[in-house]
Amino acid sequence: MRIAMIGTGYVGLVSGACFADFGHDVICVDKDAGKIEALERGVMPIYEPGLDTLVANNVRAGRLAFTTDLAAAVKDAAAVFIAVGTPSRRGDGHADLSYVFAATHEIAAAITGSTVVVTKSTVPVGTGDEVERIIREVAPDATAWVVSNPEFLREGAAIDDFKRPDRIVLGIENEEARAVMQDIYRPLYLNQAPLLFVGRRTSELIKYAANAFLAVKITFINEIADLCEATGADVQQVARGIGLDNRIGSKFLHAGPGYGGSCFPKDTLALLKTADDNETPLRIVEATVQVNDARKRAMGRKVIKAMGGDVRGKTVGVLGLTFKPNTDDMRDAPSLALIQTLEDAGAKVRAFDPEGHEQARPLLPHVELVDDPYTVADGADALVLVTEWNAFRALDLKRIAGLLAQPILVDLRNVYPPEEARRAGLEYTGVGRSD
Repeated sequence: MRIAMIGTGYVGLVSGACFADFGHDVICVDKDAGKIEALERGVMPIYEPGLDTLVANNVRAGRLAFTTDLAAAVKDAAAVFIAVGTPSRRGDGHADLSYVFAATHEIAAAITGSTVVVTKSTVPVGTGDEVERIIREVAPDATAWVVSNPEFLREGAAIDDFKRPDRIVLGIENEEARAVMQDIYRPLYLNQAPLLFVGRRTSELIKYAANAFLAVKITFINEIADLCEATGADVQQVARGIGLDNRIGSKFLHAGPGYGGSCFPKDTLALLKTADDNETPLRIVEATVQVNDARKRAMGRKVIKAMGGDVRGKTVGVLGLTFKPNTDDMRDAPSLALIQTLEDAGAKVRAFDPEGHEQARPLLPHVELVDDPYTVADGADALVLVTEWNAFRALDLKRIAGLLAQPILVDLRNVYPPEEARRAGLEYTGVGRSD
């Protein structure tokens, strides 16, 4: 089947490459000529494990191509996926749909045959109705059906998530579109991936509700971590104790410095705006956003406390800058607020991240970026583990203790057992542990 993917960002590029790997003919479209030229040379605009190889293999096989010519890509396509950005709109936090609607206008003008237009971008409830209205207005004689097909990809594990999904949500209003979408996802039937057919508005809300629930779960365990520190309990054991309950589950119960990234921050705000517009406040989600925002700077204060309460003129080493491992994404990363808090208190910051330096440099202009974790520790007055990259899980803690000017380790991801760190000669501070 011929598929056009509008947008070569995280969702568009991963989805397009995976569809091509299923055997479909896919052409990815982007207005950024530089990005398209780089993709044609095999240079990825994002870091995602395995993506460069997946793209190269399918380009070589003739199933995946890139272009800036939307009209040519849409012509004769059985399905056109809209996978453009929907960032938080400045001023009110609502999803900015200008890119979605601009793409819709161009798609409508280019449609030549029967086409399914699929919103893959994360969009508020009712967006599909507006997409359909635009198409009817621009191309009243076109045979086109609008479908909602939200993505549920985790950065760092996106390819596996796409090929082995928990579910595929399809918001469909007619049988013609249903048949096309079933054909597109047929290669996944062997994996028993459940296709969940719902109404279009329901599909749009499922995406926001899922992300909001996960954000609530993260924030809940972070608040429990604070209570553990105050009462002498251990948050890791608490998380295990409740996570073994199948009604709760163990995922997203890892205490840390708060959530960030491209989805949870903007999607929770967009959901709150939708709720406000419909006069149905979501108090739990409101509290989640407030608590998460406050937590990031609180982690900076936690570091300052571990260093004796005064960091002016001192050097703090930071391990990990991206919001999570296996990505170069710095959007709303907890490291940003944490480092700002340290800098506001007069500290100098030195940092290392395996993939995030290019994205971090313009956001953290005063931070010294170095090439390995041991250089971060050398002469620093404390070392802070912010992002739990695998490269940080087996550090030589005795070597770290010897390099530090003051042997202070603040482990904001609870990667290291406290007793192991202390045997190495480090003053250890974790999250959700009274010791």
